[in-house]
Amino acid sequence: MCAVVLAVGRDSSKFIALACINIVISANAGGVFCPFGDITTLMVWQKGIVPFQSFLLLFAPSLVNWLVPAAIMYFFLPNAMPKSIDEEVALRRGARRIVFLFLLTIATAFAFENILHLPAVMGMMLGMAYLQFFAYFLKSSYGKDRRIASRRTAESSSERRANDRRNSSLVGDSPFDVFSRVSRAEWDTLLFFYGVILCVGGLGFIGYLNMASEIMCGEWGATRTNIAVGLVSALVDNIPVMFAVLSMEPYMSQGQWLLVTLTARVGGSLLSIGSAAGVALMGQARGHYTFMSHLRWIPVIALGYAASIMVHIWLNESMF
Repeated sequence: MCAVVLAVGRDSSKFIALACINIVISANAGGVFCPFGDITTLMVWQKGIVPFQSFLLLFAPSLVNWLVPAAIMYFFLPNAMPKSIDEEVALRRGARRIVFLFLLTIATAFAFENILHLPAVMGMMLGMAYLQFFAYFLKSSYGKDRRIASRRTAESSSERRANDRRNSSLVGDSPFDVFSRVSRAEWDTLLFFYGVILCVGGLGFIGYLNMASEIMCGEWGATRTNIAVGLVSALVDNIPVMFAVLSMEPYMSQGQWLLVTLTARVGGSLLSIGSAAGVALMGQARGHYTFMSHLRWIPVIALGYAASIMVHIWLNESMF
């Protein structure tokens, strides 16, 4: 998405900043209402606290969380036509089938958890097996497709160049390799989360999390506590924050668990460093989308944050 924004609005730094802010908000809000959309939602679902279908109740609050700031920012967009993109993009061979295998993996994980009553991770690993088998097929048939793509026909030079570009995109410069994709994972980031979760687990073992749970849920009340969790997630990543909440094991209704799932995720949109999406876009749109450019729109983003909470409490009042 950032690549598209940079290509369309390359002459307008303000347009890029506003578009990146909207991408961050929509990415965070869009991952709330499905367990596979975000790790925090997945953690609550895997804990067995909220059933899969109940997360769909967060769709409307998530939509409001994005629409409110987006509607306000619309009036501040530069009054200029975006640049057109003439570059032809061709999918590599097997791309559509890999998208289908991704959707099949999600369906398999859901079926394992809700129908077979097996851990969802087993369904996800079976999805990895789907990809491995298909990758083997792509690799074994790679040489044949290269030979087909390299054949010359009695075409005009312009048609030949167009076909060469198409065949090169469809076949690719190298066969698809699952392990090369896995090797690109950001292991430093994974180790960071592992260390943070170890620290949270240590605090829980010592007893500090229980003490914090008694103070927050007992004195503040569940609603205020869950709203505060969202504000904390703007400074600290939502994964350790949600892990800390689950480690406290507070007694809350399903409505409150849905509320903390919502706030822990969308609260990260308040600051550019509050979510992985914001950090990634600051690196991609360097010089256009910065911490300060995001900070200037905090009142508008906070308005969407408050509106999503009110919509959830209003629509799902019976669950509180």
